[in-house]
Amino acid sequence: MSSAAPGAAELEAAHRSGRLEWPVERLTAKALDIRRDIVTLLSKSQTGHSGGPLSCADFGTALFFHELNIDPANPRWPERDYWHFSIGHVTPVIYSLMAERGYFPLRDLMKFRTFEGHAQGHPSAHDTPGIEVSAGSLGQGLSVCNGVAMGARIDHHPRRIYCVMGDGEQQEGQIWEAAMFAAHYRLDHLCGIIDYNHKQIDGDVEDIMGVKPLADKWRSFNWNVIECDGHDIPGILRSFAAARAHGGRPSVIIADTVMGRGVSYMADDYRWHGKPPKPDQAETALQELGTSYAEWSARLLAH
Repeated sequence: MSSAAPGAAELEAAHRSGRLEWPVERLTAKALDIRRDIVTLLSKSQTGHSGGPLSCADFGTALFFHELNIDPANPRWPERDYWHFSIGHVTPVIYSLMAERGYFPLRDLMKFRTFEGHAQGHPSAHDTPGIEVSAGSLGQGLSVCNGVAMGARIDHHPRRIYCVMGDGEQQEGQIWEAAMFAAHYRLDHLCGIIDYNHKQIDGDVEDIMGVKPLADKWRSFNWNVIECDGHDIPGILRSFAAARAHGGRPSVIIADTVMGRGVSYMADDYRWHGKPPKPDQAETALQELGTSYAEWSARLLAH
């Protein structure tokens, strides 16, 4: 019914430094685990965001379990790649990815947004091991990643830098100032990823303040633009590979996604941007995802 609990070999692999480069089948299974984690921790906390975390689950899994060169057992490993979610409110997927990758125990997910836990509603570098910089205010993450990319260039460090942004966030002026900066300085070790789920807290992005044609806008700022289905793992992997191979300009992957992906009653519904499922709704969602609250919460609490 559900994925097996991680064995010793998997846990050991999850704690070693470097890129895991998992195959597609394993990444697909892990993305399902991530969605189960998201629904379970939100059901337990009864606070937090649902829609965006679920739309980020597939490319987030590819990023953490295939693309990133990191050492979860040593979050400050000097040779690590740098990752940052500028859309800081999607912490359910951030913490799930981190816990499943080995930064901290899975049981910590069940203390999401509690005083006794470290997994706060927005990422805090003071509380959660592995969070590089605290986040919350939209529009600022790409500027942060520009600074890291410039620092890496000055230090002649080969690390890559990944910045996850939202599509509603593209309405922020600071994004475009940062985009201009990165292109001007040819930060080709910087890769942006946009969760293009077409929704934001008040409705459709195009109804609030349209960002189309989004790809053309980024091309006009002299970025290498890669468009993909944000739920197609092979396509996501090809997109990351294309970004790594491209020289002379920063790259942005525009991942076309569905808000609430994986849960039928949440899918493509902006009303699930910023609320958790009630216990009965969570049970329905988890049944759709092939498990139950009792089963999945027991998995998390056991590790």
